[in-house]
Amino acid sequence: MTRPVVIKLGGALLDEPHAHAAAFDALAACVRETPAVLVHGGGKAVDRQLQQLGLVSEKREGIRLTPPEHMDQITGVLAGQMNARLVGLLLARGVKAVGLTLGDGFITAARTTTRYAFDAGRVGEVIGGDMALLHTLLKAGFVPVLSSIAIDAHGDTLNMNADEAAAAIARLLPATRLALLTDVPGVKDAAGRVMPSLDAASCQAMIESGEITGGMIAKVRGALEAAEAARVPVLVAGWGNPDNLSRLAEADAPGTHFLPASNQEPARA
Repeated sequence: MTRPVVIKLGGALLDEPHAHAAAFDALAACVRETPAVLVHGGGKAVDRQLQQLGLVSEKREGIRLTPPEHMDQITGVLAGQMNARLVGLLLARGVKAVGLTLGDGFITAARTTTRYAFDAGRVGEVIGGDMALLHTLLKAGFVPVLSSIAIDAHGDTLNMNADEAAAAIARLLPATRLALLTDVPGVKDAAGRVMPSLDAASCQAMIESGEITGGMIAKVRGALEAAEAARVPVLVAGWGNPDNLSRLAEADAPGTHFLPASNQEPARA
């Protein structure tokens, strides 16, 4: 079986899906032809739900701090509302989509994150996993759609950063390519130009200079980690041009490419 592409969806594409029908048409056409696993977040929907309940949500270093009392609401939005919406959009376009969490069938093993110097609450990190379920679904022609909700060894839910979740899935499969789809066409420099490729040193320099800030920090770090651990190219790209979505598996797909340190050119799918 051809190694799959992992595609992470987020931003306004998820928050206002019916306003971006052309993008979903193109995405559906792509995953009907190319084995793919989709991973999604849903931050804006989570923000709205928490605000309606009067719960204060804080973000730090590109992640959402997740007190235990927020977890049920976040799970309901991501694993319920957002996952079902995305699966429905794909089914309506002829895609054999299957909605899952990161923990279903032991796809991932996760624990409360130890990556930060501060207490992030119920934020998770992937420490392993079993890809048997995903491989079974892919072999049968299904497209797994994973929400960024993980489950720890005690059976309790964890809130995963969706970029980090997608990077972990790409490492574990392994994928031929990881595409992080965003509201912007790629990582931009100070002049607003999309960088065609970046390595670890150039990313760190852009973070220190303030060219890369906020949630994009987690995005580029996740992309670099995935490229190094899985030895696959990682693409940060925009979904705004539907014509580009059909090229996600190509070596020269539009966007910013992150390559394993040992590679100079994107590996071909």
